[in-house]
Amino acid sequence: MTRTAVFLYLVAGFARPAVAQVDQQRAQEFFKEVQALCERDGGRLWGVSLCAPMVIADRRTQTFAASQPAPEGARSQLLGVVNGPVEWGGATWGAYMWDDVVNRTPRDRKELFLHELFHTVQPRLGLTVRALATEHLDAADGRYWLRLEWRALARALRESGDERNLAVRDALAFRQARRMRYPASVEDERAQEITEGLAAYTGTVLAAQSAADAIAGALDLLANAEAAESFVRTFAYMSGPAYGLLLDASSPGWTRRVRGTDDLATLLMRALAVQPATDATASATRYGGGELRASEQKREQERQERLAELRRRFVDGPVLRIPGGGSGMSDSRGAVVIPGVGTVYFGPFRASGVWGTLEADKGVLVASDGGSRRLAAPARPEGGAIAGDGWTFKAAPGWVVREGARRGDYEVVRQP
Repeated sequence: MTRTAVFLYLVAGFARPAVAQVDQQRAQEFFKEVQALCERDGGRLWGVSLCAPMVIADRRTQTFAASQPAPEGARSQLLGVVNGPVEWGGATWGAYMWDDVVNRTPRDRKELFLHELFHTVQPRLGLTVRALATEHLDAADGRYWLRLEWRALARALRESGDERNLAVRDALAFRQARRMRYPASVEDERAQEITEGLAAYTGTVLAAQSAADAIAGALDLLANAEAAESFVRTFAYMSGPAYGLLLDASSPGWTRRVRGTDDLATLLMRALAVQPATDATASATRYGGGELRASEQKREQERQERLAELRRRFVDGPVLRIPGGGSGMSDSRGAVVIPGVGTVYFGPFRASGVWGTLEADKGVLVASDGGSRRLAAPARPEGGAIAGDGWTFKAAPGWVVREGARRGDYEVVRQP
């Protein structure tokens, strides 16, 4: 998981349990199975061992389990808040949220652990790249060409020889068409695939029992992803494993050569010595392009109605504005992009910074540049701890909530 203004993580569908303490025995079993996978790899995939200390924590009960004795002194405030690397006691730990871990299938759980352990070594590999929200993937054209690319990648994974090359050429053509439509987002896509796509690839490969099992896992990811409400910030979790596995077959050892400035599709194109198909529109007919276009147009009509309501709530109506920065986590499922403004997250959302702490579960608008967060404003905020519909905010010492420039608005600012 990368840390920019906000931690963001795709939480694969699961039901959240009632508040419960971390089960020490189960946690140790999880640690042992992941340690075994890490040792089986032995550093072969990336040239470095992914083995690292691991900790699973529950924010609500303040309980945790660690794979080795916990450091003395204060615990990291991020424990139980994020899935990702956490600095604790002078070491980098793979940190996990108990709710996320305990409700996953065994395969999903292993992939999650390995995904985050890759993030602990990613900086050393020079593969940490700042990636933005890829908001264009909530638009009809962005989704259409991405879904076609995924379908072509799935066909390529199932085929071999000339048939595989043909499918790769189609995938490259669909990718090219999308990037020509949204040239300003090309770097954001590339960076997401390096930062999160490689982590997802690592989890898929190392959790699998064989190369065929890894391909089956990648195919499941691609098939299930099309039903997701949004691909914003999440697309690389599917694209990364697909491109990575195709590179495994066409360019052995590529993981030792890849750089943070590379584009995964370009690496594959060069490895296979192919070019994008010349007519993306014609290629689309091989992948149900007409049906896809119709479904995306229908979704776009519904999206515009939803956007109008969200603008009234988070842009035009009274809001509480909280500064950006700090750290936290959010569930990206169901997120909706308001073009030119930001993304509204509806799942559990946690954030903290020098300004205080925020918890919400009914909608938070995060600005496109990460510079602010907005919530539907409370009727009358009082004191340092305030609440609204589905959210609570507690100001840190030296910060206050005051009236904003617009009638009904409030903002969090440093105390004069």
